[in-house]
Amino acid sequence: MIADGSDVDTPVVLPVEAEDFLVWLGAERGRSANTLSAYRRDLLRYQRWNLAEGRDDLRSVTEADLSRYVDVLRAEGRAPASVTRALVPVRSLHRFLVDEGLADKDPATDMEMPRVPKGLPKALTEQQVSRLLEVVVGDDPAARRDRAILEVLYGTGLRISELAGLSLSDLDLDAALLRAYGKGSKERVVPVGSFAIRALVSWLDDGGRGCMVPEHWKRRDDADAVFLNSRGGRLSRQGVWAVVRKHGDRAGLAGVLTPHVLRHSCATHLLDHGADVRAVQELLGHASISTTQIYTLVSTERLQQVYREAHPRARLADR
Repeated sequence: MIADGSDVDTPVVLPVEAEDFLVWLGAERGRSANTLSAYRRDLLRYQRWNLAEGRDDLRSVTEADLSRYVDVLRAEGRAPASVTRALVPVRSLHRFLVDEGLADKDPATDMEMPRVPKGLPKALTEQQVSRLLEVVVGDDPAARRDRAILEVLYGTGLRISELAGLSLSDLDLDAALLRAYGKGSKERVVPVGSFAIRALVSWLDDGGRGCMVPEHWKRRDDADAVFLNSRGGRLSRQGVWAVVRKHGDRAGLAGVLTPHVLRHSCATHLLDHGADVRAVQELLGHASISTTQIYTLVSTERLQQVYREAHPRARLADR
């Protein structure tokens, strides 16, 4: 039994309108099979509850009904983020019914989603970053490329899509600068540190990128790509992800490290060492200063932890 009193093992079939909604998501919106499977589970859960409430027509659902459904999800002990995720396909389904002329009113229009507490980004320690960068050994082209990728991600705070989109014309290694295109194709100029410069120079040498250049470029864009895959094409976002995961696993950071964690770490360590928050905002390409200020909370937490662990009077106070 579940919190609403219905039997979770009772077979439930989605209404035709819900099946049409899932087909539309896949065919028109390009949702992945995994997303569609998750949506189906949530909608089956929602349909089971509706049937237990004596409703077999989605068009009869009211805003008050949806509020009670939220209470049911909360009663199951779900976290706010879990409740919000379960409501996304429900809200989308009711919107779909209105847009397709299958319902006159969307009961979720004025409904407030549960507030999800904003979690702090998890940054690596400086020791963990050093360990990660040290596991890339060798002088072969792949090692040179991977070392440059990790150094640039951590040294500049680039998003994974920004790094994958880098072209040779975006680099000015003499001036230690690169040009990145962020969200909305917004352009910004980013300084590059000496370690990242050294790694890029090594990668762009004949013994690095030159060894991955194919006889014939398949796409015009590949010829100008900074980072290439083993087939001589522009390294994709997935390819960059694979590089980070591979070396993260070797450094003992499996399940911890992602390209975005390196971005978080760059910002946090800059603030740890006294960087101005507005300078970090510009470096990372945040549209709002409030986004960057999240990292100041991380730095404050670290400062407090160091204080509690290092100051004798702080340790006494904790006893």
